[in-house]
Amino acid sequence: RLHLVTWNVGTASPPPDVTSLLQLNSLAPTMDMYVIGLQEVNSRITNFLSDLAFDDPWSIFFMTVLSPLGYIKLSSIRMQGLLLLIFVKHVHLPFIQGIHTHYTRTGLYGYWGNKGGVSIRMSLYGHTICFMNCHLPAHMENTEQRLDDFEKILEMQFEGENVPSPLGHDVLFWFGDLNFRIADYGIHFVRESINNKRFNLLWEKDQLNMAKKTEAFLKEFIEGPLQFKPTYKFDLYSDVYDTSEKKRKPAWTDRILWRVKNLCQDASKEGEFSEEEQTISVTLNNYVSHMSYGISDHKPVTGTFGLELKPLLSVPLVMLNPEGEWSAERDVIIRYSAVPEFPSSAWDWIGLFKVAFRHVNDYVTYAWVEDDEVSSNKDSKQVYMSAAEIPNMGGEFLLCYYSNNLQSIVGISEPFQIQPSRTSVEKDLMQEENSWMQKPDNLESHD
Repeated sequence: RLHLVTWNVGTASPPPDVTSLLQLNSLAPTMDMYVIGLQEVNSRITNFLSDLAFDDPWSIFFMTVLSPLGYIKLSSIRMQGLLLLIFVKHVHLPFIQGIHTHYTRTGLYGYWGNKGGVSIRMSLYGHTICFMNCHLPAHMENTEQRLDDFEKILEMQFEGENVPSPLGHDVLFWFGDLNFRIADYGIHFVRESINNKRFNLLWEKDQLNMAKKTEAFLKEFIEGPLQFKPTYKFDLYSDVYDTSEKKRKPAWTDRILWRVKNLCQDASKEGEFSEEEQTISVTLNNYVSHMSYGISDHKPVTGTFGLELKPLLSVPLVMLNPEGEWSAERDVIIRYSAVPEFPSSAWDWIGLFKVAFRHVNDYVTYAWVEDDEVSSNKDSKQVYMSAAEIPNMGGEFLLCYYSNNLQSIVGISEPFQIQPSRTSVEKDLMQEENSWMQKPDNLESHD
């Protein structure tokens, strides 16, 4: 289950609550992956420089919301105002490999990153998936420029050997502030159609729908029905369309589309395709806008998808677990085993993480698999971790094996407890005793 968000946030700070945006209060099963594409994130030079050194406020905000729920930030990429974040449940981490990011500037003839695309690709259970967050040129008359820019973004190449182009991936998601407008009709007809919920009257004059009929490279992209109000342009903190002097005509600028490679190939050789051959399928479960968010002149749009995958990768490359009971008072041992074809490296390491860790660099401590190895046989290896590195307070933790060659976590242990050290237990007891002694003694007890 994948939940995809696109939102032009208009340089605003994060809102107080995103429960409905992320469908966190839904009765449906929890999501496996969140893909969040933002446009017009505040990119003043001072913000941008500090964001290069530290995570930007939006990344921190989404990590704070999602990490306690068992999601980690798998990857992110930022280009000026464009930001793409991917969060995933712990359980899927060993089956996600080959993560690459890329950005393409299209503003100012390719010299400026205020417009363009940011992309993240990966192999998920052996299937290749690419996510592309775009901010295309504005204004009614720039349809051709939008199409040209998107074609340019599609031509980009990820670094690395044997990494397919965006259109070479099994599934490609394309989303963002695509800036396509509603042509021909005047503002009064458009607003009247929206007020009467007769959106279908506007679909045929939507520039993206029109382009999909004529542009070969767009024909293979699928989009759900636009059953929600156009998401641009609103007065701030309201669901009233633009009342400024410009009175912009409403438009579905914020969109989510996708393309499944096998379907495209099989459609071109009709009759040769059987259901069994389809190893990956994409189902759109929900395509909606969220009118309650008013921090910018755009409303966010979300798409909830079911990805059905025939796993081509079903066994983690590395299995690992803590040996015996762990305590913060003594040195400990990690045991791990790898599949025969695993490309290990002297730079691989095993990290100790709190269960609600935010991203791969959020470890408490780590051990190098070669330098800290204490024993090895054909079935498994043992790695040592010093008691000095273990948190005194104990708690619930995970072990993750990070592969330098694959640039990803390839093994993750079950959660386990570390017993706190005696000194920290005694310290806690003393603090409890002190706070009890400081309580007022005039509290009456009740039966």
